[in-house]
Amino acid sequence: FIDSATLRENVVSLARNIGYVPRSTKSAIAKVNFNVDVSSLNAKQVKLNAGLVALGNVQGGNYTFSIPEDITVTPNSNGIASFNDISIYEGTYLTKTFTVDGSQANERYILPNRNIDTSSIRVDVVEMDETGDAGATFQYNLYTNIFEVNQNSRLFLVQEIDDEKYQIMFGDGVLGKHPGNRSQIRVTYIVSNGKDGNDAANFNFAGRLTYLFGGADVDITSNISLLTTTQRSENGDDIESIDNIKYLAPRVYASQYRAVTPNDY
Repeated sequence: FIDSATLRENVVSLARNIGYVPRSTKSAIAKVNFNVDVSSLNAKQVKLNAGLVALGNVQGGNYTFSIPEDITVTPNSNGIASFNDISIYEGTYLTKTFTVDGSQANERYILPNRNIDTSSIRVDVVEMDETGDAGATFQYNLYTNIFEVNQNSRLFLVQEIDDEKYQIMFGDGVLGKHPGNRSQIRVTYIVSNGKDGNDAANFNFAGRLTYLFGGADVDITSNISLLTTTQRSENGDDIESIDNIKYLAPRVYASQYRAVTPNDY
């Protein structure tokens, strides 16, 4: 019945039933270089923190570029930390935190924004100890296949729901671990402008650099070089259209991931 469906949520639901996952908005990606002189700080490592990195100019406006994870480099013998050919992603880096309520049988963890690049989603869970205090933090990885998954596998799923928003889902205790009661779920992600972020070439640094001193992160605010671009931003795209889902979903299902031949069409 996918051909006759008109509402996006119905089309997405029907596609999901036959194993097709519609493409999310995709951030344009650029690559840049820059250096930091930390010779006066005696820094052992320099960290470019996840989040905003640069402002990029595209005809028609300025766009923010972010990274979904920290990037750490070791300075050379002259105290120069070089960030070479790093990928930066068009969009705004956001964080959403949930608290697990064990009394809710069907609790849902829904990200409140549209235009999320789902490849940028990262999930960390702070588990509570027996006294109710914050304990260890664990990273959950995106579920890719069922093989070697057990009750202790820390995995998550992403599922498009109504209004082009996304729900984060966890295991049931048999296939994948579910965060325990009162755990804090921290989800970070990038909200993108899709195609509009393509073709940025000039970038100004706007990120946060730190080094470890006395067990704490200390900001680095000086001796940061200009950014040089090694790749203009490209491959940004909008969320997959309803028509495209209707066209591709039954064909992907029919092929069952085997080689496609002219007779399939």
